Amino acid sequence: MTTPTRRSALKGLAGVAGAGALVGSGMTEWAKAWAQASPFKPEAGAALNLMRWRRFVVAEDEQFNKIVAAFTAATGVRVTVTSESFDDMQPKASVAANTGTGPDLFWSLYSTPHLFPNRCVDVSDVADYLGKKYGGWVPVAEAYGKLGNKWIAIPAAINGGYINYRISQIKAAGFNEVPQTTAGFLELCKALKAKNTPAGFPLGRASGDGNSYAYWLLWSHNAAQVDENSKVIIRSPETEAALNYSKALYDTFIQGTAAWNDASNNRLFLSGELGLTANGISIYAAANASNDPKQKEIAADMDHAYWPIGPAGKPTEIQLCFPMMAMTYTKFPNACKAFMAYMLEAEQFNPWLEAAAGYLTHTLNAFDNNPVWTKDPKNKVFRDASKRSLVAGHRGKLDEKAATAMADFIVVDMFASFCTGRESAAGAMQLAERQLQRIYR
Repeated sequence: MTTPTRRSALKGLAGVAGAGALVGSGMTEWAKAWAQASPFKPEAGAALNLMRWRRFVVAEDEQFNKIVAAFTAATGVRVTVTSESFDDMQPKASVAANTGTGPDLFWSLYSTPHLFPNRCVDVSDVADYLGKKYGGWVPVAEAYGKLGNKWIAIPAAINGGYINYRISQIKAAGFNEVPQTTAGFLELCKALKAKNTPAGFPLGRASGDGNSYAYWLLWSHNAAQVDENSKVIIRSPETEAALNYSKALYDTFIQGTAAWNDASNNRLFLSGELGLTANGISIYAAANASNDPKQKEIAADMDHAYWPIGPAGKPTEIQLCFPMMAMTYTKFPNACKAFMAYMLEAEQFNPWLEAAAGYLTHTLNAFDNNPVWTKDPKNKVFRDASKRSLVAGHRGKLDEKAATAMADFIVVDMFASFCTGRESAAGAMQLAERQLQRIYR
C-alpha cells in the first residue's frame, strides 16, 4: 500500500460523500498524514483520559475504538477511554469540574457543558475549523456548543429518539400507521392496551428517554418552563392540559414505567412485552445484529415514526445531544482539540456514522448524504433529528439555569408525581414552579 503524501491526504479530507471505512494500516497512514497537516498540535508527551456514555450499538463502539487507536498511532497521544451509563455522566462531570481533577475530556449529554461553562476549554478554533470545512453546524449544535460567541464544547452527534413500534401490533389495533396528532396517538395507545400489546414511556429519572418524553409532553401542549425573558411560567392552563394528557397515556402503559431508566424500554421491547415506545434506533440495531431468530423477527416487524404533533401545531421534540468538552484543568488542551477535530473529519466520521446504524445523527450539514440515511428506509426519520430538535430551556436561553433544571429532572418529576397520584395537577405544577424559581432567581 502506498503511503499518502500530505497533499493527497488533504485532498482526501475535502471529500465527504461516499467516504468509505478506513481500516487497519490504511486508517493509520491517513491519520499520520492528517496529523502532519493539522493546525492542532498536541503537547509533547500528551496523554488523554476520555469519559464517554456507554454504547448501545456495538458496531459504533468498535468503530470509535478504531478512531482512537489510529489517532494514537498517528500522534503518539495515548487516549484511555472509560464508559459510564447515561445517568452517571452528568454527575461525574460535575464532580470533576468542581474538584478540578478527573478526565481531560468528557463526552456527555445535553447541556452538561452549560452547568460549568467556565470549566470548559474554549474550543472556538476547533468549531470554526470544522464548520467551515463541512458546511456549517446545524442550529441545535450551536445552541449546545456555544455560550455567547464562545464555543465551550463540540457537539459530536445527536442521538435521535423517535417512536419505535411493532408494525403487526398497530395494525391489529386498527391503525395503518402511528397517528401524527396527540389525540390520535392516545387512541392508538388505548387500542394497544386493549390488545394486550401496550405502549410504555419512562417516567423515571432516565436522562435520555425520560427527558425526551417529558419535554415533548410539555412543549406539544404549547407550555414551557420559562418564557423568552426567563420568567418561570410552568404553572399554566397549557401545562395542566399536558398533565391531563400524560395521565391518559399513562393509564394505557405497561406497568412499571415510573421506575424506568434508559435501558428499560430497550429490554422490554426486545423481550416482546412492549409494542410501542420512544427510543433511539438502538432497539432496531440490536435486533438486526442479533443471531437470535426471535430478535430478527422483531427487527422485521418494527419501524419508526416522528413524535406526534400536539396543540402547539409544530414539532416539539428534544433530541439527545452528545457534546464533547475539554476541562480547563487538563494539562493537554491542544491534544484535546486535536482529538475533537480528528474525530469529526469525514474519513473518521462517515464510517463511524454508518457503524452507528442511525443511532447517531450528524451535526455538520455536509454529512446529510451519508449512506446510512438511505440504505434502510427504517432509518430515515432519524436523519432529521438534529434539524427538528428544540433545546433545553426552550423558550428561554440555553444557559446554566436551563442546564440545572434539566439535570434536576424538574419537568420529568412533575409528570411522574401527577401520573402516579403523588400530587394533584395543581400540586405538581406548584412544586415544579417552586423548584424552577430557585434556579431562575
